Amino acid sequence: MAYLQLKNVEKRYGDVRVIKGVNLTIEKGEFVVFVGPSGCGKSTLLRMIAGLTDIDGGSIELDGRDITKLASSKRDLAMVFQSYALYPHMSVFDNMSFALRLANVDKAEIQEKVNRAAGILNLTQYLSRTPKDLSGGQRQRVAIGRAIVRAPKVFLFDEPLSNLDAALRGQTRIEIAALHRDLGATTIYVTHDQVEAMTLADRVVVLRDGVIEQVGSPLELYDRPANQFVAQFIGTPQMNVVDTAKLPALAGLLGPNNKQDGFIGVRPEYVVVKPAGAGQIEGKVELVESLGADTLIYSRVGTKDQGAQIVSRQNHRTELRPGDPVGLDFVPEAFHVFDRAGKAMQAHAR
Repeated sequence: MAYLQLKNVEKRYGDVRVIKGVNLTIEKGEFVVFVGPSGCGKSTLLRMIAGLTDIDGGSIELDGRDITKLASSKRDLAMVFQSYALYPHMSVFDNMSFALRLANVDKAEIQEKVNRAAGILNLTQYLSRTPKDLSGGQRQRVAIGRAIVRAPKVFLFDEPLSNLDAALRGQTRIEIAALHRDLGATTIYVTHDQVEAMTLADRVVVLRDGVIEQVGSPLELYDRPANQFVAQFIGTPQMNVVDTAKLPALAGLLGPNNKQDGFIGVRPEYVVVKPAGAGQIEGKVELVESLGADTLIYSRVGTKDQGAQIVSRQNHRTELRPGDPVGLDFVPEAFHVFDRAGKAMQAHAR
C-alpha cells in the first residue's frame, strides 16, 4: 500500500477548477518533486496535502489513515516555506525548538533534537543568533531544521530556494539532497525550476493547468516525454520542436515511408553543427552562447515564416559568428514525434 495517496483530489475557486482530479501515490522514503509553470497548481496541491487549503473533492491518505479533513497540526507533516517564516525576535535555537516547546516536550529531549538537527545543517555555532544575523542560506537551513526536529512522516518544501542567489541555490540544493539521503524521509518538493527537479527527485510530477501531465524519474521524462509540453519543459536548453509542415526536410530524415503530420522534437545534443554544405540541412547562425564547458549555437533553417530555429549543444568552442552559413546533422534515432495534439508517437527511425 502506498505511503501517501491522493485520490481524485480537486480544488475549486468559484466555478474555476484549479486542481482537476489528481491521482498520485508516493512511497515511503521517496523524494518527489512537483514541477510546472506558474499557475499550474503545484503549490496549491502541496498546501492541500499540508491541510492549509481545503479540499473540495477526493481524499488524501497517509500511512493508511485518511487525513482529508484533519487540521494541519494533526497530519504529522512539516512544511518549509519560500519565505523562511522565522520569528525575528527569537534565537535560532528557539526558532527550531518552538513547535516542541508548544507540545510540552521534555527540555532534555528538545536540547538533543535541536543539537542533532543543528549538527546535520552546520548551524551549531549559530544557535544563539537571531535571524537578522544570518545569511539567506543560513535562514533557510534554520527553517529546514525547525522541520527536522519535529520528525514528521512527510517533509513538504514550497519553493524553498527561490529567494536565494544562484550560488546559494546550488549549494543549498546539494545540502537538501544530502539531508534526504541521511534522514531517509519522505519528501515532497515544489519548484518551477526543472534543474532542481532533475537533480533532486526520485520521481518528478509535471503539472499543467491543475492536471498531471506525466510522472516518472528525471531521465524517464527527459528520454521518453509523454507529450510535447513535457518534452519542452524538461531539459535546458529545451528540446527543439519543429512543425513538419514548415520543415519537411527534417521529417524526411525519418525515411521515405514515414509521412508524419505533426511535430518532430530533437534534443540540442543530437544536433551537430558542420561547415556549410556538409550537413543534412543548411542553416545560418543567429546566436552563439559560449558558456565555457558548453557552447549553444542557434541556427535558422529556412525563413522565419517557413522554417525553424534549431539550437545545438556542443562541448567544444567555436569561431562561428551570427550570419555564418552552416550545415546541420541530426540523429534520427533520437527524434521524438508528436501528433497535432502534442501527444508522443513512435518515431520509427530508419
